Amino acid sequence: MPSPSRVALYQIALLLALLALWEAGVALGWLPVFLYGRPSGVIAKGWQLILSGELARDAALTAWEAIAGFAIGTVLGSAAGLTLWLFPTGAAVLRPYMIALNGLPKIALAPLIIVWFGIGLGSKIAIAAIITFIVALITAQQGAKEVDADLVKLMRSLGASRLRTWRTVIVPGAMPWIVSAFRLNVGFALIGAVVGEYIASKEGLGYMIYYAGVLYDLNAVWVGIAALMGVALAMYGAIDLIERRLRA
Repeated sequence: MPSPSRVALYQIALLLALLALWEAGVALGWLPVFLYGRPSGVIAKGWQLILSGELARDAALTAWEAIAGFAIGTVLGSAAGLTLWLFPTGAAVLRPYMIALNGLPKIALAPLIIVWFGIGLGSKIAIAAIITFIVALITAQQGAKEVDADLVKLMRSLGASRLRTWRTVIVPGAMPWIVSAFRLNVGFALIGAVVGEYIASKEGLGYMIYYAGVLYDLNAVWVGIAALMGVALAMYGAIDLIERRLRA
């Protein structure tokens, strides 16, 4: 197994090689600059946006929308999914609705949410929360169902109530599934925030990318995409810390 430092070195080398190929492709005329931008232009544009403060402002806003929506949707969805184990009849009744909501493209709800919550910060958080809620709900419920049945039988044979079994066996046993939903919901939360900014906003990375695309400013588009990737990596890093704490 290679050391982390060697892996990091390879990752940086891969990124630099891709950027060099991209720059060379534009310089040699293989890639039209007006369709693809170029790394040197992206770096220059990014530096300009950093100096003006626009990039930090937009990135902070989008990150806040995504994190708030992620926290609300994931916590409520995970709690609801685990709770359904206590009410199997209710879970069976709700199952077709859960499947329908999971299959529905959540972006279709965005216009309704904008109408309900307005064009401010609340609507972006609401979109991210709704998208992450259903993923966390279904994942937590499935995790609760996958807990070792022998452990459940053992608890019942010892006279434990259903609620006590849920607290001591089901919730801890479903934690790997819940953490897995955390990872999935990072991307979904960012999708919700960015879609909300596409539809109704005058700031944020989603708006920046959309507006730059309309103007065919491909370098600014790439800066926005890179900033979104940075936010996603930071959120993934936070989840890794949470996972290590849970395992400790």
